[in-house]
Order: sequence, then C-alpha cells, then structure tokens
Amino acid sequence: MTDLTTRWLGLNLHSPLVVGASPLTDDLDALKACVDAGAGAVVMHSLFEEQLVAEQMAAHRFIDSRINTDAEARSFFPESDVFAMGSSSYLKRLEQLQRSLDVPVIASLNGVSPGGWTQHARELEQAGAAAIELNLYDLATDPSDTATTLEQRQLEVVGSVAEQVSIPVSVKLSPFYSALPAFIVGVEAAGARGLVLFNRFYQPAMDLDELELSREIVLSTSAELPVRLHAMAMLFNRTALEMAASGGVHTGDDAAKAILSGATVVQVVSALLAEGPSALARITDDMNQRLTTMGYTALAEARGALSLDNAPNAQIWERLNYARLLQGWQSSRKTI
Repeated sequence: MTDLTTRWLGLNLHSPLVVGASPLTDDLDALKACVDAGAGAVVMHSLFEEQLVAEQMAAHRFIDSRINTDAEARSFFPESDVFAMGSSSYLKRLEQLQRSLDVPVIASLNGVSPGGWTQHARELEQAGAAAIELNLYDLATDPSDTATTLEQRQLEVVGSVAEQVSIPVSVKLSPFYSALPAFIVGVEAAGARGLVLFNRFYQPAMDLDELELSREIVLSTSAELPVRLHAMAMLFNRTALEMAASGGVHTGDDAAKAILSGATVVQVVSALLAEGPSALARITDDMNQRLTTMGYTALAEARGALSLDNAPNAQIWERLNYARLLQGWQSSRKTI
C-alpha cells in the first residue's frame, strides 16, 4: 500500500485528504467521524469580517441608539457589549475542535479590510489554529478599479496577515486571474506558505416568477476538477508554495489525479455533504489502491508526476491541444 503521510504547511498529516471549509464545522460528531474515516486535517468554515461588522452595527442600532431616548432607559436596556458578538463564538468553536480532534484544525478567514484581516488573524492564532486559510475574494464593481490595483490590494492583505502571525498562512484563490503564475509570485513574496486552488462561489439563483434572488448551494461534481488540475500542473516546480486541490474531488481517482498534478493535499467538501463521512473512507481506499497499482510507495513519488514539467506529453496541458481535440472529435463523428 502507498504511504499516505504528507507534510502540509509544516504540519505532519497522516493523510492528504482534508475536510475543507463547510457547514460540517458545526457538527463535532461528523468531524470526529471524518477523522476516523481518514481525514488528515480539518478546515473550519470562514470567519467573515463583513458579517461580524453587520451584527455589531445591528446590535448598536437596536440597543445603544435607544438608550438615551428616555431618562430611565439605561435601567432596563443592557449595553450591546453584553451579547456574544464579533468573533467570540468562532474562536470558542475553534478551541473546542482543537481540543476534541486528533488532527490539525485550520481556521479560515474572509475579510474586507486590512485592519480587520490582521486583527482576526491574531485572534485565530491565539485560539490555537494550526494555520490560517486566507480566503481572497475582492469583486471589482467600480470601473476605475483595475486588475493591477485589485491584485496589489490583495497582496498587501496577504503580506499584512503573514507578518502579524507566526503560524503558516495559505491563500485560497479564485480561478479568475488573467496571469495566475505572475500573481502567485507576489503571493509567495508576501509570505504565504501555501495555495488552495480554487474557491467555489455560490452564485444567487433567479426566481423569475417572484422576480427575486435566492441563495442556493449547488454541490460540485468531478467535472469541475480539470481547471484545478491544469493550474496545479502549470505551477508545480514554478513556486515553492505547497498546493491544495479544492473543488470537484468525489472519487479516489479524482484525488489521485490531484496528487499527480502537484497537490500536496486534497480538500473534500461536496462529497461529504452528499454522502457523509463514509465518503472520505471510500475516497481514501480507492486513492490508495490506485496509487499502489501504479507502483507508488509514497505520495512524494507520485506528486507532480503528470505536471507540465514531468508529463510524457506536456503539450496536452497547452492551449494548442484544443484544436487537436476538436479535430479528433470531428474525425470520430465521421466514423459513426
């Protein structure tokens, strides 16, 4: 059997399969079952800075703004700071998971301001996070906000967080960068230790009858994996950052493909939400069997074997192959 131990962000993991950020964070029993099924680490769901600010402002409007409306108001209206707001509940959950699970617990941070990012990152470190997954998503809606200014702003955030904490920081990116390798150079220079490729965005759905927007969670499929494989294969050996595949991993073969493309670890979410912790055991066994059948005795031997530098036919990763693919499809149609 293949030795599945690996090292991610300086952390020793007994498996490359990681429970990615998801609602499972709120179910301790499910997380324990995932660890028993073979999970090497757990990533908490994101701490969203804008959500914390909204909660604090709502409490202020509801309580503090009414305190001075009557001379006796202070006798029956509590101050807003008596309520558990801000990051306190998230930090308590992090501490609980860190005590209860026998694997590293990684906190996830999604902020909107440089000050907020650094403040919450320090809190997460103090609460015992083994590492921080920094979730970068900055949607440009202002026409004057160019790609250059947006990317520079994100790099400043990465640098400020990495400077403020001593635990390792990985950066979770979207697939929508026009020159991903160049941006990765900046991420590495800013002090990050790892990459998570890629984020999945839950887009609003349209209800045409009610003319409303609604939030819907659409689980991934294996069809989403190739864009991750392509990015990792292109980046392998071109950056010192370790890479995590995130999105589209549902089978053991999916996980094996991610490792062969250059991933150090593989995050699993949708399969767990659909099937429960048993999916992790299935993926682990199938991945191990596949890698063993291919002759690999350790993950390090398999990692990056099909990357751009190591693939027997590296041109398949390049755009030129698209034309050949179409030609092959047309030829196959003629034989039908």
